[in-house]
Amino acid sequence: MRINPIIPIWVMAVISVVLLLLKRKGVAAYIRQIVIVALVFLINLRIAIPDGTVTKRNQTMEARVIFVVDNTISMLARDYDGDNERMEGVRKDCETITKELFGAKCQVISFDNDAKLLCPATTDTNYVKSVIDNMYPPESYYARGTSLNTAQKMLISTAKYAAEKKDGKVFVFFISDGEITDGSKLESFKDAAKYVDGGAVLGYGTTDGGIMYRKNTYGNGEELINDPNTYQAAVSKIDENNLKAIADDIGIDYVNMNEGSIDGILNDIKKDAQKHSEEVEEKGYQDIYYFLAIPLLLLLVYEIICLRRR
Repeated sequence: MRINPIIPIWVMAVISVVLLLLKRKGVAAYIRQIVIVALVFLINLRIAIPDGTVTKRNQTMEARVIFVVDNTISMLARDYDGDNERMEGVRKDCETITKELFGAKCQVISFDNDAKLLCPATTDTNYVKSVIDNMYPPESYYARGTSLNTAQKMLISTAKYAAEKKDGKVFVFFISDGEITDGSKLESFKDAAKYVDGGAVLGYGTTDGGIMYRKNTYGNGEELINDPNTYQAAVSKIDENNLKAIADDIGIDYVNMNEGSIDGILNDIKKDAQKHSEEVEEKGYQDIYYFLAIPLLLLLVYEIICLRRR
């Protein structure tokens, strides 16, 4: 037997005690009240009993997918597919990639002031989606300007480790607007090439650029991000030269996500990476809450009838 409460047990226990303290007049009425509260408490537990075994088909893909995601303030610029935030496009496109490459092990690296491995290798696409969905740039006063070089060493070391594991080919999706604002010069990413079998550099933004808003410090709206030098609305523009240089170094394609598509790239990866499917028998469970719902419904109908008679 197993339980999967809808409301935490302790919360439901408090609610039940409060309901029982509201004691009704009459012994029979109070007994019915106790039974109703007990049934509600048990239904909330979502009790399930063993029900034989079920066959589950697991699919794996001999592939490692490394997402390298630019998490700097410029990714909030609103020039993706009209006037949407670049990060909205990133979230949507990453979800498409994980769905199309279902069964592959995915990792997520983010970079802003520093590079961080946010998600170790996993086939749990929901977890990967959650990690990317919850990414948000650091506050303006913490930001030190954008440098694509921040991601270089971690990408190389992660790709090298993935290649040495020899559990599949390594595919990289480097996601950025290509903008460098800290005065640094783009360094070479060629050392990653020998560990990477495919993927793409995905560019977000336009040459006209977009203004940026960020969440208000107090969480009650948005505020425009201004250029600290001019005090006018800051505008971020895509730098495709940097993105194309990274793509050339690694030996993968560059795609402007406002104009292009990665369907062909994903199809090539699916052809290139072997898939395996296996059937696994697991213990099955059957919910029994509806058996408890029937007497609860009958009791509630009876209570309504009693109230109308008064």
